[in-house]
Amino acid sequence: MSIVFLGISWISVAQEQLPLGFVYVDDVIPDIAIELRYYSNNNFVGDTIDGYLNERLIISQAAATALLKVQKDLKEIGLKLKIFDGYRPQKAVNHFVRWAQNLPDTSMKSRFYPNVDKSNLFKLGYIASKSGHTRGSTLDLTIIDQKTGVELDMGGPFDFFGPISHHSYQNLSPIQLSNRKLLKSTMLRYGFRSYSKEWWHYTLNNEPFPDRYFDFDVH
Repeated sequence: MSIVFLGISWISVAQEQLPLGFVYVDDVIPDIAIELRYYSNNNFVGDTIDGYLNERLIISQAAATALLKVQKDLKEIGLKLKIFDGYRPQKAVNHFVRWAQNLPDTSMKSRFYPNVDKSNLFKLGYIASKSGHTRGSTLDLTIIDQKTGVELDMGGPFDFFGPISHHSYQNLSPIQLSNRKLLKSTMLRYGFRSYSKEWWHYTLNNEPFPDRYFDFDVH
């Protein structure tokens, strides 16, 4: 709730409400770590993405309830979740598509897709015109140390386009493989499914909006 001073009167202005069935994750899991990469320029586009107006993580209530169980499990062993993205507006997906079609813009290539030709991002499944994130029950996440906040070594960074990000990639150290296994097994235990090409990407199995793609801003 915010207050606006107008003349001699105080007027209360309610914050914009989320659609029914959506929540701010930190209202459900107050101690969760959040770093919305698309609200910053630390991403493969190199700029803030359309529709990200605030660093508030939004997902469906159902996904948040399941995620709370994941967080509780990890905290029992001194760890917790860090989220890079949740609900993603369709306008943000459209921004990705425009960027992918702008082939000369390769300013972030060395960090995020050094071994992939940008013209192949659609064909290889890294960019698409529709995203599960837009349905509200998909998350990009990793695990961090509860005390230090240091990310567990997953053998490759978030949003890296290449085989090293695939679940099937095995040319990793035993610790890296173990960390990926821990994330995957814990997420699957509480009703999420993985995406084969991204170790960080999970979707709630029984998502409440399986056929709807939303476009409200992250605010």
